[in-house]
Amino acid sequence: IRCWSNIPFITMPLSRAHGKPFAHRSELKHAKRIVVKLGSAVVTRGDECGLALGRLASIVEQVSMLQNQGREMMIVTSGAVAFGKQRLRHEILLSQSVRQALHSGQSQLKDMAIPVLEARACAAAGQSGLMALYEAMFTQYSICAAQILVTNLDFHDEQKRRNLNGTLHELLRMNIVPIINTNDAVVPPPEPNSDLQGVNVISVKDNDSLAARLAVEMKTDLLIVLSDVEGLFDSPPGSDDAKLIDIFYPGDQQSVTFGTKSRVGMGGMEAKVKAALWALQGGTSVVIANGTHPKISGHVITDIVEGKKVGTFFSEVKPAGPTVEQQAEMARAGGRTLAALQPEQRAEIIYRLADLLTDQREEILLANKKDLEEAENKGRLALPLLKRLSLSTSKLNSLAIGLRQIAASSQDSVGRVIRRTRIAKDLDLEQVTVPIGVLLVIFESRPDCLPQVSALAIASGNGLLLKGGKEAARSNQILHHLTQEALSIHGVRDAVQLVNTREEVEDLCRLDKLIDLIIPRGSSQLVRNIQKAAKGIPVMGHSEGICHVYVDMDASVEKVTRIIRDSKCEYPAACNALETLLIHRDLLRTPLFDQIIDMLRVEQVKIHAGPKFASYLTFSPSEVKSLRTEYGDLECCIEVVDSVKEAVEHIHKYGSSHTDVIITENEQTAEFFLQHVDSACVFWNASTRFSDGYRFGLGAEVGISTSRIHARGPVGIEGLLTTKWLLRGDNHVVSDFSEHGSMKYLHESLPLPQRNAS
Repeated sequence: IRCWSNIPFITMPLSRAHGKPFAHRSELKHAKRIVVKLGSAVVTRGDECGLALGRLASIVEQVSMLQNQGREMMIVTSGAVAFGKQRLRHEILLSQSVRQALHSGQSQLKDMAIPVLEARACAAAGQSGLMALYEAMFTQYSICAAQILVTNLDFHDEQKRRNLNGTLHELLRMNIVPIINTNDAVVPPPEPNSDLQGVNVISVKDNDSLAARLAVEMKTDLLIVLSDVEGLFDSPPGSDDAKLIDIFYPGDQQSVTFGTKSRVGMGGMEAKVKAALWALQGGTSVVIANGTHPKISGHVITDIVEGKKVGTFFSEVKPAGPTVEQQAEMARAGGRTLAALQPEQRAEIIYRLADLLTDQREEILLANKKDLEEAENKGRLALPLLKRLSLSTSKLNSLAIGLRQIAASSQDSVGRVIRRTRIAKDLDLEQVTVPIGVLLVIFESRPDCLPQVSALAIASGNGLLLKGGKEAARSNQILHHLTQEALSIHGVRDAVQLVNTREEVEDLCRLDKLIDLIIPRGSSQLVRNIQKAAKGIPVMGHSEGICHVYVDMDASVEKVTRIIRDSKCEYPAACNALETLLIHRDLLRTPLFDQIIDMLRVEQVKIHAGPKFASYLTFSPSEVKSLRTEYGDLECCIEVVDSVKEAVEHIHKYGSSHTDVIITENEQTAEFFLQHVDSACVFWNASTRFSDGYRFGLGAEVGISTSRIHARGPVGIEGLLTTKWLLRGDNHVVSDFSEHGSMKYLHESLPLPQRNAS
């Protein structure tokens, strides 16, 4: 804890030797000294008269938060001219109205004209008010701010440079936020653009160059330049083909076409890029981002420091491989080529992948063994996740069988006609199946997911981006290599991409222009995080697998223990494992109930008692904390219900619409349960573990969806397809079908073409 003026604040162990800028966004969290440059468009209102107070308050809050973490924050701000313009306009209007009232006896304000205000005068009138505003805002967070006004001459005079440097260091040492601005009241006209040739030469002719100069002089770790655009685009923002550049490297200027400057301020994007590259050359990392967007301005600065993909990051280190955006574009192009192949060719790729899984078994298991050893040594994974991470010969054989099932069933998946209608004479309409586009599948600790999902994407003609967990890096790498080897037999190697960059999952979920569907495979927390982070991209999956087994009063003694044991103990980490066991009240204190409890004890299943079950017992197991718990281990909850209707109500209240089972010999009771339980999978006298794409005969699954739109339950090839409409006509126009037209609608259903019997 450090103190200044009796105000305590917590410091972070942030330190690094200044010299080289950060190579990756993920390293920005280590930035100790940060300059935030606020462009005129960020600070001022849309009418350019006055300040955007709400936006400014949000920026001050973020800067204060980072300052109180122990970082050293500096602000280079615009806004004095706009603030002064507002004050001077007000004064002019007031004085004119008084003079007019004295002259004519009435206030005829409508005829008053406001003269053009000179910028230096506006700056002189606005500087004190702007600083007073900053001081008032920072005071709310117990932080002191200090104003420094500079001109280009201050950097050319060595003594003034040393004085400025010393002042800034002293302010930072005292935990004061310096607020720096060009002294626009006396600043000379801009000089010709003869600078930016080296680290020691840069003219301060706008706040972009000022921020860059200060960042290098003060050996700053990070310069954040906030403007009114998302970052740097390869062509002027708003043009049809403009793409946001995620990472900009020195030498990339030739690939960028600059547009006009912002509505206010001295510099445009070209000036910002030149200043940013100059600062980067001097050892300071730079991010240019949007400080005006209402949805992100409230956390844009903290997001940048946390390493999130915001704006354009300037880096000297080019990655060895393609960016994730490039990978998504490659997957889309590859997917379209894949969809254009003959069904037999797509099946051939999948058969080849199945063969490679068995032929290269030793290499796969060796890579997986290294992943397991590293995870165990680091203690990174819980036992259920370690089980998911593990591959075996039997798992690989099962995978190969499943892939061959997919290949056999995929012959007519893409391009299948599902509806034909004759709209009118010689005007026929068809609805056909087509791929969704580019899928992003994010999975944890389960490398067997990679070939399964790849095969389904290949069969359905979709491009695929895969993001696996670090714990399975080696396993995923070799499995992806084998997948691309199989794809290469028909020249579509790029259709399946493995993301190996440092992209955070949250950043991937923002690529709404490149990704069409996100499918998470992992813990309920992972799924919830993705559902929360996805912006404009549909997410297919389930956040929890709270599966129930209801033992009815008419249940068979022989079936009960077998089904419960299989549902809970066969693979307790699976999302389709039993989590809550519902017992009919009449079965309590019966031999059947004792058999259930004895079996669970033998299998070392920890029992949690539901509230009603606990009330029947003198000495009960630990009472459950929540009836909505997915244990994912050898644990389960037991609760008592009075009837099948109450069981259904319990499932609807506490379940996750995944998989629910009834065990009974009463067909009427079973049918009531099957028809009334609103879950993706509802079974009678069968284990919850049957809720699986492979066991359903789908070959494999990309996941189990509890959504009610598009696909539900285990999702195989069919769930990865959508449709499009094909209309074949002969000089048809809508006006021919008007009241006085020559044609009539027929809307006749036509027979579908025969499906491939193979």
